[in-house]
This record gives sequence, C-alpha cells and structure tokens, in this order.
Amino acid sequence: MSPVTVSIIGFTYRPCGPFPCDKDRACGLEECFEKEKLSFAFPALEKALAEKYGEKVVLELVALDKEIPEYVKELVAKEHPPLPIVLVNGELVPVGAVSVPKISEYIDIALMKH
Repeated sequence: MSPVTVSIIGFTYRPCGPFPCDKDRACGLEECFEKEKLSFAFPALEKALAEKYGEKVVLELVALDKEIPEYVKELVAKEHPPLPIVLVNGELVPVGAVSVPKISEYIDIALMKH
C-alpha cells in the first residue's frame, strides 16, 4: 500500500491558519505555539503525523515564497481556497490551517479507501 500524501501549500513566513494561536491548542501542536508561521508549524505537523501514522503518511511543503507552481495557480483560480492550502493525495480538502485533528480526518478517509 502506498502512503497517503499530504501537501501543505503556502508562504513560509505567513500564518499557519486563519486564527491566532490559543492556549487550548486546538490545532494539536505544541512546539510552534505562539510562533504562528508556516515555517514553524510544518515541522511540528510533520513530527505529529509521523508519530500518529508512521510511514503511512508522507508530508510535503510546497512553499510559494519564490515560485507558484502552475497547478497551484489553477487550483486557486478554480477553487479560491484559503492559505495554507491542504491537499490529501492531490485532492483539495477544506481545512485551511495546519491542524492535526482536521488533517487527520482526511488522512483517515484516504487510508480507509486503500
């Protein structure tokens, strides 16, 4: 079985979600608390998903800082998703934040389809 691929697309110096960090850690991440940047949240997400799923999930960061890939331009023109954009196995999922619980919902669905 091939792993589920999760792509996080965004600007590394921009927020990792639409809301500021809160003390409740609704995103499920501790390491990046109050840093609120994708550059800090991505490694924390990578660690959390590795702990939860092991080799069943591969996480990739598509940084838009230097260049915006054509497929991202097409996706934005068609769907208008919020940043960061989250794709699971190439499919847009309505998450719009670096959040372990929310992203895990879609990973679990993808794993069940395998």
